[in-house]
Amino acid sequence: MSKATTFGEFIMDGQAEFPFVSGQLTRLLTDIGVAAKIVNHQVNRAGLAGILGDAGSTNIQDETQQKLDVFADVTFMRILTAGKSVAGIGSEEQEEPILCGDLGKAGKYIVLIDPLDGSSNVDVNVSIGTIFRIQRRKTPMGEPLTKHDFLQAGTEQVASGYVLYGSSTMLVYTTGSGVNGFTLDPAVGEFFLSHPGMKFPEIGKIYSMNDALLSKCSTPTKLFIEECRENTDAGFIARYIGSLVSDFHRNLIHGGIYLYPSLKDKPEGKLRLLYECSPLAFIAEQAGGLAIDDHGSILEKTPTDLHQRVPYYVGNKNLVEAFLKFQQAEK
Repeated sequence: MSKATTFGEFIMDGQAEFPFVSGQLTRLLTDIGVAAKIVNHQVNRAGLAGILGDAGSTNIQDETQQKLDVFADVTFMRILTAGKSVAGIGSEEQEEPILCGDLGKAGKYIVLIDPLDGSSNVDVNVSIGTIFRIQRRKTPMGEPLTKHDFLQAGTEQVASGYVLYGSSTMLVYTTGSGVNGFTLDPAVGEFFLSHPGMKFPEIGKIYSMNDALLSKCSTPTKLFIEECRENTDAGFIARYIGSLVSDFHRNLIHGGIYLYPSLKDKPEGKLRLLYECSPLAFIAEQAGGLAIDDHGSILEKTPTDLHQRVPYYVGNKNLVEAFLKFQQAEK
């Protein structure tokens, strides 16, 4: 039996693929893996540790924070700021970015992170996750960071990934040369390569959307969902968990599309561009899929605000392109 490859070994072996390679990116990815293990431990014992339920506070999006939201945010901040590779961090849970060290003058990378996506599902034991993206700073080393270091288009990402805390814990990431998944072995406390070269199936037949929103959706979304429903004989099925990481991961494995559309009362949708949509879009396109909003490519979209929201349609190329036809017909 061949030796299993750990996450640390894999990222070390992959360093040579990058013309800008340095030990800082390797250290940063390793730190994310360490923080994910700590969060995973708390997620798995949340009921016993008394950290289920509301924290009694709200985040910048005016959403009720769960106790695990706060724990995950604190954990990732503590681990990432301790290393010397990160200049600044933007978190979905915090209004303003965190500047590491002396106003972010040191460190090559910026991290944007959703520390615990879908945390409201913890109380009912549904899978949740962490989403992250990594980009290089724009300001020269030695100078204070500016908003332009954080507000970069998705095409500027050097890495993105997610951690899924479920029946097994997985870390899936890309550095622009394919997507690879690692499963945590709790017996030894290591992530091992379990899903090399992940790709969406050629044809996807799952559509994932909160059906209760359909009456508030735009015409293209309504028509697309109606067509999916009418094609059940062709194998189309609805599957919706309500945890973005979980829905995305299932569709990556089995083939499908996830939709959180623009709504009459939420024309910009609900999901955050920097913390959720853009990093998963990078993974999707590296896995042969597509990701768009109502105006085009998610990856090409340059954010104007740290907590900007966008409509989101991501998944199998055949399904996103089918949805795009309805959008183009409407225009």
